[in-house]
Amino acid sequence: QVQLVESGGGLVQAGDSLRLSCAFSGRTYYMAWFRQTQGPERSFVLGIRWNDDYTYYADSVKGRFTLSRDNAKNLLYLEVNNLKPQDTAVYYCAAAKGPVYGSLSNPSVYEYWGQGTQVTVSP
Repeated sequence: QVQLVESGGGLVQAGDSLRLSCAFSGRTYYMAWFRQTQGPERSFVLGIRWNDDYTYYADSVKGRFTLSRDNAKNLLYLEVNNLKPQDTAVYYCAAAKGPVYGSLSNPSVYEYWGQGTQVTVSP
């Protein structure tokens, strides 16, 4: 069983930077961040394959979003620079315990999800 807890969201201004954290327990193979604005769909942001640090990004976030981790503390971080109002969303951490079949940007390949953390960016 994998448990995920996100933190670090809040109200920020455009141009600010923010670091979100995902504390997890259990063994993971892939971990990723998604975000959800209005509507039911969650959009892929970026992810990592835990055993070899292979990192994959959505094209729309390259350059401003960075993934990092603290293995000793079982933490996955998402750092966002130069925040924009369109980054306003609930950000979710997701995990898969083993190899997946399908696109790593598809939410359905991840078995475990956190409760999400709200990020609101004011103009």
